[in-house]
Amino acid sequence: MKNIVCIGAGYVGGPTMAMIAAKCPDYRITCVDINRQRIEAWQSGEPPIYEPGLRDLVAQALGRNLFFSSEVEAAIEQADIVFVSVNTPTKGFGEGAGMAADLQYWERTARQILTHSDRPKIVVEKSTVPVRTADAMARILNSNPDNIRFQVLSNPEFLAEGTAVSDLENPDRVLIGGDLESPAGRAAVEELVKIYTHWVPREKILTTDVWSSEMSKLAANAFLAQRISSINSITAFAEATGADISAISRAIGMDSRIGSRFLQASVGFGGSCFKKDVLNLVYMCRHYGLHEVADYWQGVVSINHYQNRRFVRRMIAAMFNTVVEKKVAVFGFAFKAHTGDTRESPAIGVCQSLCEERARLTVTDPEALPNARIDLAGLQERVEFEPDPYRAAAGAHAIAILTEWPQFKELDYRKIFAAMEKPAFVFDGRNLLDHRKLFEIGFNVYPLGKSALTHI
Repeated sequence: MKNIVCIGAGYVGGPTMAMIAAKCPDYRITCVDINRQRIEAWQSGEPPIYEPGLRDLVAQALGRNLFFSSEVEAAIEQADIVFVSVNTPTKGFGEGAGMAADLQYWERTARQILTHSDRPKIVVEKSTVPVRTADAMARILNSNPDNIRFQVLSNPEFLAEGTAVSDLENPDRVLIGGDLESPAGRAAVEELVKIYTHWVPREKILTTDVWSSEMSKLAANAFLAQRISSINSITAFAEATGADISAISRAIGMDSRIGSRFLQASVGFGGSCFKKDVLNLVYMCRHYGLHEVADYWQGVVSINHYQNRRFVRRMIAAMFNTVVEKKVAVFGFAFKAHTGDTRESPAIGVCQSLCEERARLTVTDPEALPNARIDLAGLQERVEFEPDPYRAAAGAHAIAILTEWPQFKELDYRKIFAAMEKPAFVFDGRNLLDHRKLFEIGFNVYPLGKSALTHI
């Protein structure tokens, strides 16, 4: 039984190792993390992150061939294959601050692997990293005085939060990058291919050089973010001209050259990857002197910021140019439905801007309230948190829909309207609700990319 160790038990490492363990009973899988509280949650069978189907997936192999531990060094010593899934946030200091990836945790991990290895190992990049990071990792690992040779592979994740389990079980593709020019490199790639072929058809497993694999992850996220910014840029145009963004999205999406996915108007994209990866791409393009290319991708992020600010400005203008001491019920704080993750959620910017305008907020979300409390910790004088959306909306002047939770569609909006201040407003940042029905109830309704329905 070969030993696989994953360093990092977060949104990527935990679910990925759970799937490998469930599908590969002939491998022993250990997921390690320095966060003891996180590890204890995994060990209990109650994952520390919300993801549909994840609890059942973990239960299939927990204690059989799937283990979670905070003993990082011991796990590395026993490992044959080491997956690295540590955080690579945007750098907040020094050269490249606000754009470049912060690789300090990644380098510490590389040196930790080197210190606690007495034999060759396959090291697999799972974190999203800048192009040519694997080369730097290989140089660190192969600098050892004992001439122990490591093979470093790139195996980027393409998971979408909310569908991570199904994405792992039925991936569009599995991408593996390695040194295909050397026998040892090809053997390492095939070792990883062998793991995935336990459940993924071989034709879906793509092998390439390391640099192309690393760049594919950045490029894929940049393309997806670009589609969101593209449709969001049209929402302002649609509102100004009286067009309907839903009809526009359908018409565009029916073009087989374009397709319909990621063409839903919203208050903006969020999550741990899109903004970080696009900014990293911008930074690297500037490093190589590709300023026109960098400017192009910078525009994707700029439109996202613009959409967030425009949403707040529209709220203020509709509510008689002031929200001072008015209560706004924020429906949804996670960056998307079916996750509790709030990293880079557009709700953060909206709430901060409304608080700067001296509004009072009550935030409700099925899964994200613990993280929302952390994200808005500096605004506690103006923000309350309420799991019950009916209580959150009671006495409010307006509702802002910021996450597309399906539960919000099933609420009794007549009951909600009766308990609100009048005139009552709904600002639908996801175009989730039936706007005509809300208008007939008595709401003043402001969708994205569509004409407002108002009684005033």
